Amino acid sequence: MIKLLTPLIFLFVFTLGWSQESADSTRSKKLKAEASVSINSNGIAYVPAFSLDNPAIIGTFSLIKGRFSYDPQLSYGLDLKPWIIDNWFHYKIVDRPVFEFKAGAVISAFFSEYETEDETILQAQKYLAVEFTSKYKFNPKTSLAFTYLLDRGQDPGTVTGHFFNLQADRSDFNIGRKGLLSASLQLFYINYTGNEDGLFTAAYVSASLRDIPFSIFGQAVQALTSNIDPFPPFKWNVGLAYTL
Repeated sequence: MIKLLTPLIFLFVFTLGWSQESADSTRSKKLKAEASVSINSNGIAYVPAFSLDNPAIIGTFSLIKGRFSYDPQLSYGLDLKPWIIDNWFHYKIVDRPVFEFKAGAVISAFFSEYETEDETILQAQKYLAVEFTSKYKFNPKTSLAFTYLLDRGQDPGTVTGHFFNLQADRSDFNIGRKGLLSASLQLFYINYTGNEDGLFTAAYVSASLRDIPFSIFGQAVQALTSNIDPFPPFKWNVGLAYTL
């Protein structure tokens, strides 16, 4: 069923994207740079079903030129031991005022510790993944996006799987004269080898003051149904982010 539905979904969103009005060809082709750094009470991964279960520091960076972007993400524990290092590459296949369709690829390293008789070893496991995301913009502040990720472990002991994510975003609610609130809701399904399947929901909320680069945020993840044993517990975090 998954093999049948996936190409049909992407054919639909690709056709929808090209059916929109003509794109704005005057968009800047200059190289742009963006970055944010956050510290939180519990690291939650890009696929939110997985977490560090300890506080984490996460840095997200972007170099953007036209439709291309390089978007690395560095995730560490508070002890500065690496957790996840992602090297994302994205290209916007469709870039319309109200619709986007982009493809991405990532080279990742996931770090975990294991004990020997003499020492603790920090082991890196490599993953390769491809991603397709379609986003419909109801207005500049409200959007609905669908993402499919095919994730493939490259080393013994790693897993391979699928990630389907439906996400609604609303940015920059006005709170009084200077306050801003942004929120997102996710419904996602994972299907990984080793009986790591499940349907989850997640929510993210951040609050900031206008023209101030700091924000506070909270995130929560709840499994709705899963065959993971033991059943995934409710996960949450709070944190502070700085955006350049």
